[in-house]
Amino acid sequence: MYTSGTTPADDGVWTISQLNRRVAQLLEGNFSRIWVKGEISNFTQAASGHWYFSIKDEGAAVKAVMFRGRAVAVGFVPKPGERFEFRVNVTLYEPRGDYQLQVESMRRAGRGDLHEAFMVLKEKLSAEGLFDPVRKRPIKTMPVAVGVVTSMAAAALRDVLTALARRAPHISVIIYPAPVQGADAAGKLVQALQQAIARNEVDTLLLVRGGGSLEDLWSFNDESLARAIAASPIPVICGVGHETDFTIADFVADLRAPTPTAAAELCCRTRDSCLAQVDAAFSALTLRHHRLLERAALRLDRAVAGLVSPQQRLQHQNERLHALKNRLALAASAPRERQTARLALAKARLAHAQPRLAELRLHVDRQAQRLSDAALRRLEQQRQKLAAATQTLQALSPHQILGRGYAIVRNEEGKIIKNALDLSVGEQLGVELGQGRLNVDVIQVHALL
Repeated sequence: MYTSGTTPADDGVWTISQLNRRVAQLLEGNFSRIWVKGEISNFTQAASGHWYFSIKDEGAAVKAVMFRGRAVAVGFVPKPGERFEFRVNVTLYEPRGDYQLQVESMRRAGRGDLHEAFMVLKEKLSAEGLFDPVRKRPIKTMPVAVGVVTSMAAAALRDVLTALARRAPHISVIIYPAPVQGADAAGKLVQALQQAIARNEVDTLLLVRGGGSLEDLWSFNDESLARAIAASPIPVICGVGHETDFTIADFVADLRAPTPTAAAELCCRTRDSCLAQVDAAFSALTLRHHRLLERAALRLDRAVAGLVSPQQRLQHQNERLHALKNRLALAASAPRERQTARLALAKARLAHAQPRLAELRLHVDRQAQRLSDAALRRLEQQRQKLAAATQTLQALSPHQILGRGYAIVRNEEGKIIKNALDLSVGEQLGVELGQGRLNVDVIQVHALL
């Protein structure tokens, strides 16, 4: 049954979009989650984390894509020329009509069971929190001793020893030998790790091995080894294989190194950096010592400057004694002189304090005259103001206006009439004149033109 957009027009002619959509449905419906195998070529890892590559065999090739969420779960980065088995969905990119494979998972060809076991164990330990960065122990930057868990015949051991001899010859290296490949290698690695933990003579443990195939590195995907690493109270740096190789031990370890040599470089600081730090500390200590000496010398100079010889002290005391004798001699005559001076001062103050009656009387007479003059002027001003107010009041008096022939007309209610049109014929009015009052009746009303 065709869905909307995938049927031809009435004339039976398909558009390219309809055709591509229909082909995509057919491919996805008939080739969903199938396994294919082939060789990787034209591999590209985009900045987004997606993988783009081609899968080919001797006679054909097809484009493929593996999105970032799926690619992260693989645990390694494939290389061109390697053969794998891929679980894919067959799709069609409709805008261009390109048919491609969407890869969900992949495993090395012929090793599908190992890869499947790797992924199952990885998901199990991850769910238990063994990969959680919070539980991982910090690596000591200046260890006294470093332990190496690896095979005595491994090239990785030579790489680690060479790197440590070059970078940090002052650090002791203790080797805990164990096979790194074979059926019993995982158990031996666990025993070596437990031995290092029990002896507790190193600050950091390096679990290292050189590169190899998935089968060669399989001992480091053992669950018991992973749990031993997670339980170790001594920090563990795992450097197994090459940079693109990942094992379960890498995920559980406190720190993953891409190579054994890198593990040796990450476990400690270089001798030169330590010496540089010591030199810097020595320089700072020397500078501080010099400053302390300078301050002590300054304090000593000040203390010496404050010292007085016995002869000088006797001389100072003799001078003080003479000064006290002179003060004592002066003190005998000083009270009489002070009393005489105080008496003279009191006489002067008394003479100054006697009242001058003539001047005071003259001053009082002057003030009385000024007060009288001011009162007369004030009274005259008030009389003038009263006369002016009286004239103004008389000018504004209604009786004065009525005396000039005007009248005030009120209706029966006593309201003053200002407009003749407000009156009615026959209405009685009261008229107030300049002299007397009278009542009138309205006979006729005229409007003022």
